[in-house]
This record gives sequence, C-alpha cells and structure tokens, in this order.
Amino acid sequence: MIVRKFTPNDLKRVFEIESMSFNQSYGIEMVQQLYEMGVGFLVAEEDGYVIGYVIFWIKYEDQGHIISIAVDKNYRRLGAGTQLLVKAISILSLLNIRAIYLEVNENNTGAVEFYKTFNFKIDRVVPGYYENGDGAIIMYIPLNGGKVSP
Repeated sequence: MIVRKFTPNDLKRVFEIESMSFNQSYGIEMVQQLYEMGVGFLVAEEDGYVIGYVIFWIKYEDQGHIISIAVDKNYRRLGAGTQLLVKAISILSLLNIRAIYLEVNENNTGAVEFYKTFNFKIDRVVPGYYENGDGAIIMYIPLNGGKVSP
C-alpha cells in the first residue's frame, strides 16, 4: 500500500468512497473544488487501486483541520486509514500547526475510537450539526513543536 498525492484522475474513485462512507456527501463538485483550492489531499492505493483518501487544510494560521477521511468498506481495518491520518498529521506538523481539529458524527463510535487511538480528545458536541439532525463530536489533537502532544 502506498500513500500519494491525489490527482484529478482519482476524483471519481474518491467520490465513490465518500458516497459509500457517509450519509451526507460533499458531492463530486465540492471534492473537485477543494482540490482546486489547494487543500492537502492524499489517497491510499493498493495495487494501483485507490482504496482511501484524506482531505485536510490549515483552517487558521496555527490550526489544522481534517475535512474528510474515508476508506473503501472492503479495505477497512488493513491500515489505510492509519497511514492516511499519520501522513496528514505529519504534513500539518511541519507547518507549525498547534492543533488539528475534525468533526465526527456522534453515532460513529468506530471513528471516535479510531481517532482516540491517535490521542485525539473530545472538545465538544454540536447538536444538529448534520443535515439529518445528528450531532457532531468536535475532536482535536494538540501538537507541540511539530510533535503530537499527550
């Protein structure tokens, strides 16, 4: 498995993964727009086949944000999500980011536990964050001098 930069040729496959992973999808146009805006965008590839992706950016001068991360349901629990998140954190760390934030659906306990293994902490819950009325758990990981802080 390799993690590499997203290319426009990956767009359709990334959108397929996003659609199978989330009830509320960004839409293919938004994914393309994010890429064109210059966000961080990586894909995990197995034997030439894209199996996952992560989109991230600098939200504020010293704050990173994981916009979206997903792995094809047929390739989950094989380390792709871990590799994608590690690479995104590493890139953001090099940019003097003090903390990285993300939102996760309050009902997605698997994702919450996944982020906790990286020492993401729960900041707060935002009721009704998603269109379907579900709340979002806002999580963050503090960074200290480019390293993950406990």
